[in-house]
Amino acid sequence: MAAYGLYSHIESNKRRSVALLVGLFGLVYLLVYAGALAGEAMSYGASLQYLARKAWQDLIVAAPYATVGTAVWIVIAYYFHQAMIDALTGGREVSRNEEPRLYNLLENLCISRGITTPKLKVMESDALNAFATGMNEKQYAVTVTTGLLAALDNAELEAVLGHELTHIRNGDVRMLVIAVIIAGAIAFFAEMFFRLWFYNGFRGRRSSDGESDRGKGGNFIAILIAVVLVGVAWLLSSVIRLALSRSREFLADAGSVELTKNPDAMILALRKIEGRGELHGATSAVMEMCVDNPREEFTDLFSTHPPIEARIKALVEVAGGHDPGPLALPGPEEEMQPGALPRSSDTVVDQPPQTGAPSGGPWGEHQTEPPPQRPFLPDRPPVDLGAPPSSPPDRPPGPWGKPG
Repeated sequence: MAAYGLYSHIESNKRRSVALLVGLFGLVYLLVYAGALAGEAMSYGASLQYLARKAWQDLIVAAPYATVGTAVWIVIAYYFHQAMIDALTGGREVSRNEEPRLYNLLENLCISRGITTPKLKVMESDALNAFATGMNEKQYAVTVTTGLLAALDNAELEAVLGHELTHIRNGDVRMLVIAVIIAGAIAFFAEMFFRLWFYNGFRGRRSSDGESDRGKGGNFIAILIAVVLVGVAWLLSSVIRLALSRSREFLADAGSVELTKNPDAMILALRKIEGRGELHGATSAVMEMCVDNPREEFTDLFSTHPPIEARIKALVEVAGGHDPGPLALPGPEEEMQPGALPRSSDTVVDQPPQTGAPSGGPWGEHQTEPPPQRPFLPDRPPVDLGAPPSSPPDRPPGPWGKPG
């Protein structure tokens, strides 16, 4: 069932999460059957029908063990997926004292919507990106790179945090984690299958009826079918994210605008992140959770994120934002040039003139730097209050004394 709005998208995510978990067990059973079929083919010389029947019997015997193993895998991933992701990315949890700017922005957004504030993590990376993780309110966390903190102003950073909070509220994060669990489980079983095959593939076979396996003709076909089944299971696990509609990114952008009431900030954040979000050393599963996934697939069909241009176009058309076009960010050496203007949303505090500073500078006496930039305020015409009314000489004094 398609999702056409925010609430239908949330309900659709819940149904998909259950379907993905059921599909995980189905793919595991498929791999077990493929392994049994290949094992029988390498052990017996028989017809394809006989080998398929024996593999089915093996599946029935192995199904309880496969079920328990898959359930244990899910439990481990449920409780320890955040630790695994932190080990891959180097993310560390920060407090308000360590990152007051970031922490206050996130907390204010959560208070405004009455939602639990997730954990806040910072990842040491020059890339501009962020992602959310977790399966429930106690586990939810938002990870931000140090490069994003340095490049975005307060309004843009708030928009990115709103984007990730919307993913959490919509259930996108939970479903993405389940997809990662599926991909990991299938990859594990597929690798185990191929290892066993290569170790035992050249072992001599014996005939099911005590005769030579020559002329039976079923073994090669059975092994070929097993390999195809394993390939299909691996492919399905690799593209399982296709079940996760890419509309989730459009809805997360819209949710950010709904939280911050600032479509231009979301557009500017996307323009700055564009082409600069590659997390080196992170797996493709982690990149699928990020604000933007710059890794290109062999076709757009398999992309996990819609293009930045499409997302910005939606914000312009639906939210009334303004697109400045692609942005070229200054390097560290350019940011230190004298006279560079601060970011628009940064607060600049007036500094007293330094004692002994040379006079007659280009910015006035005792001032060698440009005056601080203040937040924009609209010009207002002066208000003419007129001359104060004169009190009549015979007016009696009031309760606060004689009028002046």
